[in-house]
Amino acid sequence: MQPRVLKVTNRIIERSRASRQAYLARMAALGDQEPHRGTLSCGNLAHGFAACQQGDKDTLKLMNQANVAMVSAYNDMLSAHQPYHRFPDVIREAAHRMGSVAQFAGGTPAMCDGVTQGQPGMELSLFSRDTIAMSTAVALSHNMFDAVMLLGICDKIVPGLLIGALSFGYLPAVFVPAGPHALGAAQQGETASAPALCRRQDRQG
Repeated sequence: MQPRVLKVTNRIIERSRASRQAYLARMAALGDQEPHRGTLSCGNLAHGFAACQQGDKDTLKLMNQANVAMVSAYNDMLSAHQPYHRFPDVIREAAHRMGSVAQFAGGTPAMCDGVTQGQPGMELSLFSRDTIAMSTAVALSHNMFDAVMLLGICDKIVPGLLIGALSFGYLPAVFVPAGPHALGAAQQGETASAPALCRRQDRQG
């Protein structure tokens, strides 16, 4: 490792040692309660089951199969996130094939940088990271889950999802990439780089 990087890394390890130990102890204590939904009252469970199909309700009542939370940053505004529109149904079907359940726990906002959205600078997009983190934690606060799938990409959205998920660090978590996507201004079947699109728009303008 590059010496300066190693020095900074070791400094962070030492500076965060106490808070990290406290965090790990808290996660271990919460993890001992697994499956967490087994500790919920009947009213809480009924609320968590309410929107499920009957087969999923029957599975969740047994407490012996996994229930996977899906937290998604899907919206139609960002082409990179648009593929997530169909992911929940695919994930539910895969979970059913394994005898388990997958529930859409909640959605988070997702945006690009402020410049591309007509906002000055990066202030709004950087602030959105904290909102995403809180949205993720709220989604997982149902305490119905044995694992988490986080559907989101981009340099502000992924950290926000991670920060929120770390509040439930005793749950296994997986980040799910969206895969290839079409450029917003490209024609069907056409691919183009962003500079090429800008040049083409300039010529047309």
